[in-house]
Amino acid sequence: TYPKGIAGFRRFTELIDTEPDIADAPDAVAVDHLKGEIAYRSVTFGYTAAKTVFEEINLDIRAGETIAFVGPSGAGKTTICSLLPRFYEVVSGSITIDGIDIRKMTKESLRQQIGIVQQDVFLFGGTLRENIAYGRLGASEADIVEAAHRARLEDMLANLPEGLDTVIGERGVKLSGGQKQRVAIARMFLKNPPILILDEATSALDTETERAIQRSLAELSQGRTTLIIAHRLATIQGADRIVVIDESGIAEQGTHQDLIERRGAYNRLHSGQVGMV
Repeated sequence: TYPKGIAGFRRFTELIDTEPDIADAPDAVAVDHLKGEIAYRSVTFGYTAAKTVFEEINLDIRAGETIAFVGPSGAGKTTICSLLPRFYEVVSGSITIDGIDIRKMTKESLRQQIGIVQQDVFLFGGTLRENIAYGRLGASEADIVEAAHRARLEDMLANLPEGLDTVIGERGVKLSGGQKQRVAIARMFLKNPPILILDEATSALDTETERAIQRSLAELSQGRTTLIIAHRLATIQGADRIVVIDESGIAEQGTHQDLIERRGAYNRLHSGQVGMV
């Protein structure tokens, strides 16, 4: 009805007029071609003023390094990574990329430098080509085809009636979980960011599909600073460094072998998962 339509339109305009919680600083600058050297300096964060998730986190990540975050649920693994694209703002301390405080960068340019692959892949009801092109709007046909090739989508494309022009349905309803992951990976090959965040990217897949996806992710990670969040430790043993997060912050860090030999928090997590297999 007309009154309901007007009420809905008012709610819509109110939402559009809402100022974002995190805005660009007046002197923020657009950044481009970052190397991906990341530093967390005395970072404290809480979703509310009354309770912090972690305090005084300090972490240096070299450009091109693959870092895996592990630890119990709720310890802050995902939160640490979510602070990097400024989905949330630090309470105190700072995060820098290539020595530049991320609060001094425009949000748009910062997020163009970061690619995120999640378990719940966002797909819209257009064609496969359009969904891949979402990684870099305006990309050429050749670049889209190359991204699909690097994500190993050939077999899938061969079985689709219209290939890249196949309409995949709202939220990719016509695709399997593994196929959705490959589309997300193709997007990231197309976007070609210097920094990757892989958040639980393979935890819902069968073993064979997961291995194939892992190979694609390993290729995608080459030459990029990569932050991995995983509960299943078998998928991250090849990381350059594993950072164990608990309620106190960073409990320990090192390679898989180093941490196993240290017989600390990581070894306990690893032993628990091995025992469950």
